[in-house]
Amino acid sequence: MDRNFNNKTVVITGGSEGVGAATARRFAALGANLVLVARSKKNLDLIAEELRPLTKVMTIPMDVNDTEACANLFKRTHFEFGGIHVLVCNAGYHRRGLVEAVPAEELGRIIDVNLRAPIILSRLALPYLREAGSAAVINVASLAGRIPVAGAATYSASKFGLRAFTFALAEELAGSGIKLAAVSPGPIDTGFIMTHIDDVADVTFSQPLSTADEVAEVIIDLCCNGKRERSMPPVSGLLTTTGYLFPKFMKLLRPLMIKKGQRVKARLKAQMRASGPQKGG
Repeated sequence: MDRNFNNKTVVITGGSEGVGAATARRFAALGANLVLVARSKKNLDLIAEELRPLTKVMTIPMDVNDTEACANLFKRTHFEFGGIHVLVCNAGYHRRGLVEAVPAEELGRIIDVNLRAPIILSRLALPYLREAGSAAVINVASLAGRIPVAGAATYSASKFGLRAFTFALAEELAGSGIKLAAVSPGPIDTGFIMTHIDDVADVTFSQPLSTADEVAEVIIDLCCNGKRERSMPPVSGLLTTTGYLFPKFMKLLRPLMIKKGQRVKARLKAQMRASGPQKGG
């Protein structure tokens, strides 16, 4: 698949704000038809109003945990646009805290949204992607899926699983023309983290913040290049790989990373107080 998305159709979950909205803007600028999925109709309407002068936009308010709704999503998309070329699984959920402190149903929801839903969506999309001939599924994972993060054990597990699913499905679909890839960002400057900054582990902020637009650009690139994963920023990807392979080294480094993260978090909180409330995303 090349970067010419004219008349190609892109489905984006979590498409109303943050990385999803940034990705929608990028694809719209490249001429793609958009199908944006999120739970909030109000937020979907806002991004759709913004982008409709550029391209065709269909919005579908739904819960990605509803298998029947997922099946209808692709049926409606195919009926409306005649094909499906890209699926971006971006919808995510996190309830931060130690496992013992988080309600069991919340832990289940993390797995449902971050892992079960992309698996179901990918399975249901495959017939349409095969029909398109040249297509892509891009899953938004996390550096937390490359190395375990205390205080985010279930979230880490969901992202580890999402990466494994992505790479295994890529093997199953080798030669089909369907590209499978994952983007694994560290902290992103959106409401997903920033509106819950006090609950985010200090060590998270030891890594550079990416912007939603930077992640969106990587998603576009992954549709078109031969890479199966991009970690953001690359130096953090190298660090997580090193830490995974050499856990004793990471154990020694962790106290320094926590101290750095505490300093960065304090600075970010001061900036947020000065600038006012953050938007979700």
